Amino acid sequence: MEPKQKSGPSAASLLPGVIAVGLVVGFFYFIEKGLGPGQAYTPTGWWKSTWNEVTDFEHGFLVPLITIGLIIWKWPRLKEARETAVEKSMWLGLLVALAGAGFFVLAHRTGQPRLACGGLPMILWGCTWYFWGWKVAKLTAFPFFVLWLAIPVPQFQQATTHLQILSTKLAQIGCGWFGVETEVRGTQIFSLNDNWEPLEINEGCGGIRSLMALILISTVWAYVAKMSLWKKALLCVSAIPLAIIGNMLRLTSIFVIAEYGDPVFARDTWHDWSGLIVFYPISLLLLLTLHSFLEGGLTRFRKPQLTRREVVKSTG
Repeated sequence: MEPKQKSGPSAASLLPGVIAVGLVVGFFYFIEKGLGPGQAYTPTGWWKSTWNEVTDFEHGFLVPLITIGLIIWKWPRLKEARETAVEKSMWLGLLVALAGAGFFVLAHRTGQPRLACGGLPMILWGCTWYFWGWKVAKLTAFPFFVLWLAIPVPQFQQATTHLQILSTKLAQIGCGWFGVETEVRGTQIFSLNDNWEPLEINEGCGGIRSLMALILISTVWAYVAKMSLWKKALLCVSAIPLAIIGNMLRLTSIFVIAEYGDPVFARDTWHDWSGLIVFYPISLLLLLTLHSFLEGGLTRFRKPQLTRREVVKSTG
């Protein structure tokens, strides 16, 4: 007779704790002020204020929606997950939650709302682990910690200058492919034939916004992809070169239209819409192509897999 496994606490006994955690998190993150400039921001208020074009994080509002969407997607498996770990392992979740609370306290002491926002996923995941066990915590780890991708990182913003210079050089190379003769001066590109006024590759055109958005897309894409861990990592990291290639083609299209079409339309209308029309379709197509090859090649060129019965039959 197999020994009876130790079961976790019942849902009824956990309900007061869940309510208490929800109230505490709701108060400190949505009601209580004291972070940010003039100590007037709540952590979530500061977080929301950073999702703008100045920080190149206009896509930040999508991240909480992605978290909710991933949890809904995992919901059938979450319902089936049963607690099999002993109580000692569940207490490790409480330690994670306390570490997240420590980040919140540190944010108050240093006036850095970014630390409080970074501690929120730790609190949510740690409490999930503590209340419902490791199986549920394992399924919710990525959905919770993907929230970190919504926190602006100063180091990425400092890389804008390097991206501007790189994008300028690549755009000049792309122009050469279509016979557009140009000259580069810093981050400005001039027409050697004076067909259009000089255009400057500013911070936004450097590709930092597109890069941040594509990193988010590729990370979630890699998570839901059914492949080995190293392939998921490669798919995630590929966002950097793919974003650079996509932005190069977007900028090239602007100069080509300015050379052979309407410079005003290229500088204004096409510049504003080329991200949606050129960058994202090309970048996502390249990401899909890489995904297909990592899975074993594009479907059209992939060899059909024989079943075990067909292998036995073919070998006699």
